[in-house]
Amino acid sequence: ERKHLGGSCVNFGCAPTKTAIASARVAHLARRAADFGLRIPSVEVDFRAVIQRARDIVISQRSGIEHGLAGKVITAQARLDGREGDRFRIVAGDQSLTADQIVLDTGTRSAIPPIEGIGDVDVIHAGNWLQHSDLPQRLIVIGAGVIALEMAQFYRRMGSEVVVLEAAPQIASTEDPDVAEALQDLLEREGIEFHLEAKIERVEKSGDGVMLRVAEKGMIAGTHLFVAAGRKPNTDDLGLDTVGVKTNRGIVEVDERLSSNVRGIWAAGDIRGGPMFTHTAWDDHRVLLSQITGDRSRTTERVVPYAIFTDPEVGRVGMTETQARQSGKQIKVARFEIRRNSKSLEIGEPDGFIKVIADASSGQLVGASVMCNEAAELVHIYIDLMNARAPFSVIRDAVYIHPTLAEAIQSAVSLLG
Repeated sequence: ERKHLGGSCVNFGCAPTKTAIASARVAHLARRAADFGLRIPSVEVDFRAVIQRARDIVISQRSGIEHGLAGKVITAQARLDGREGDRFRIVAGDQSLTADQIVLDTGTRSAIPPIEGIGDVDVIHAGNWLQHSDLPQRLIVIGAGVIALEMAQFYRRMGSEVVVLEAAPQIASTEDPDVAEALQDLLEREGIEFHLEAKIERVEKSGDGVMLRVAEKGMIAGTHLFVAAGRKPNTDDLGLDTVGVKTNRGIVEVDERLSSNVRGIWAAGDIRGGPMFTHTAWDDHRVLLSQITGDRSRTTERVVPYAIFTDPEVGRVGMTETQARQSGKQIKVARFEIRRNSKSLEIGEPDGFIKVIADASSGQLVGASVMCNEAAELVHIYIDLMNARAPFSVIRDAVYIHPTLAEAIQSAVSLLG
């Protein structure tokens, strides 16, 4: 490892962003105090303290990893350097190593789109946001995917004006239109401004700020620019060509066993293509253990869930309704509005809905979208059901505790029949 252990999740992704988002939620709830019969005269955000709290979480988690791997890490830039006989040669700093098996797990970095002038301005992105301890007055966000939406809401709740520019016709392009539209409506109610199908022609400096020229929309001004327009694999300096490892736009081509085209070289995490999540990267290690030291039964044929940690959250697993219909499957679809769940009203979180998609013949779930308070937790009930390949009637016929948000999970599948 050339820099910090823990990858993107620990150092600038999951851990610090969810820490910061938690601070933003407290500020948001404090502003809503009157909804709960409370008086909080004013809410003051100490942005530097919020950022420092997130940094402290990073240091704590990274230190734990460093302690667990003490004596097993070489801190250096490593790259492949051909072969020595039947073994692979690796150069790491001033050291030369050989190995029979190599796992590539170098992750990704923020991709900066080739927009005219963007190289002349200082941009904030997923990899460096934690280094910025001054709150932007007016933040322009390029992109409307998971990172963009989470950070847009974070900065808005901290007190920034936020404008989101997205080239596609909807935000959250991985979601069904009804989910994306409902999420956009919720974020707009908080004051976030969206411009969809926005073609950015040029980025310019403007005093201490930035100006973006957008086709058919004119100039959009801001004090800061956050770029969340995709990820780029960290494979361009690994010497993969010295042993013939095939890549596709930087992604290492692997099979369901995570094996590359070169026997003995494997890839894990974001650079192996497919879902780019910490939890899938973690499961990759179980695949590799099975393939390298075990019975080789475990592969990447798996149920993959994920979440968008906006507020309310979006918890997702399996196919969207759009994907299910395009597949030609005979399906049943049900939608349950969260406001019909008593707990959501009691805790003041009535926004959102749950949509479930089931195979019409087997009754097994093929997908689910949960958008509500604690959706990233609730969706695990559906995840377990899908992993067990059990019909939705297992949930429908169970006894759930009242009053809970989990009852909404049951209510949704009950609408399937």
